[in-house]
Amino acid sequence: MAAKALSFDVGDYVVYPKHGVGRVIELQKEQIAGMELELYVLRFEKERMTLRVPTNKAEGVGMRKLSSNKTLEEAVETLKGKPKVKRTMWSRRAQEYEAKINSGDLVSIAEVTRDLFRADDQPEQSYSERQIFEAASSRLARELAAMEETDEPSALKKILRILNEAAPRHAKVEG
Repeated sequence: MAAKALSFDVGDYVVYPKHGVGRVIELQKEQIAGMELELYVLRFEKERMTLRVPTNKAEGVGMRKLSSNKTLEEAVETLKGKPKVKRTMWSRRAQEYEAKINSGDLVSIAEVTRDLFRADDQPEQSYSERQIFEAASSRLARELAAMEETDEPSALKKILRILNEAAPRHAKVEG
């Protein structure tokens, strides 16, 4: 059985693992090195970036449609979970967090967001922890916003509300 290549239509929101949520704005055919290539033209508004992805390479680079509602529910449950604090060196953890964010996997991004979240009554974060938290929560918020047809700030508020509601429960367990 031949695997059917992923197909996206103009106007579809897609997730490109390294850049997050973009929108297919055009399908192009281009002559490159004597070969005709069909390309998805993706627009990432937040980064003000346009990316061209050959249609036959879309699956290989991990480009996908927005997550299913089931995956979104799993990501929200992950946010409500107890943060996992690893005792390894920060540089090693930072690499792991970056890899999870760039995987494009919504649940992995939710894990990073949860693990690096700090409620107002918790100790300050380092600059690099804050940067990674913001990258993860922004990536999560953009996909949530696209799925719920809202904007990123509203989606981010929802994520932070979930995290803030969960934080006291986990603090009591530890204290």
